[in-house]
Amino acid sequence: MYPKKLLDTNAGNLKIKKTQKLNGAVRIASLSLYPDDILCPWSKVANCRKLCLKSAGRGRFDNVRDARVAKKDYYHDAPEMFLSQLRRELFNFIKVCKRDNVQPVARLNVLSDVAWERHDIPQEFPELFMYDYTKTAFRLGKTPDNYPLMFSYSAEPKYKASVKLALLSNVPLAVVFDQVPVGETFLDREVIDGDQSDLLNVQAGPVVVGLKYKRTDADQSDIDSSRFIVRAA
Repeated sequence: MYPKKLLDTNAGNLKIKKTQKLNGAVRIASLSLYPDDILCPWSKVANCRKLCLKSAGRGRFDNVRDARVAKKDYYHDAPEMFLSQLRRELFNFIKVCKRDNVQPVARLNVLSDVAWERHDIPQEFPELFMYDYTKTAFRLGKTPDNYPLMFSYSAEPKYKASVKLALLSNVPLAVVFDQVPVGETFLDREVIDGDQSDLLNVQAGPVVVGLKYKRTDADQSDIDSSRFIVRAA
């Protein structure tokens, strides 16, 4: 039995709830797929899988985790059915947003890093504003205009080429800090507070979007040794 509903349109994610509240007449639909090597292919190179937000917030509850895993399995086992259902839910979401006179927005990679442009999702819904964080550097600058991306940083040595490529673009770089040094610089870019609104973040240009590390179920040894988390000076 596959999930009856893919999208969360009730702002169940805290960051999405804050973003929706701070940006006025918008409504955000989100999709949380449990990450794996296919759905989040660069997370092993960036060494962020153990520190992933999959276990933060509501993700610490078994029923939430099970729902995310079920959606992931659906994507893998029956991709055409999955995409057909996703399109149907997005169409209905946009219809409701138009009725309520609010801007429809979607974040389809809350925990994953799927290239939705390869499935023609943003292309098929030009009235829908989409955004995501990504660790796939070669996607930057290649998505449709209604689907801007932010690059997710890690200092892992094997990830340096990806970071270098991202720095050549004008997209915001999302960096996880133990303490966010707002107003200072990192990688020669100004650091802004990224924990307020993703819509402000994705339209901020060539800045560092500073994100405070959120507690997950990762072992302390993994946290201490991580190059994904930047220790502010």
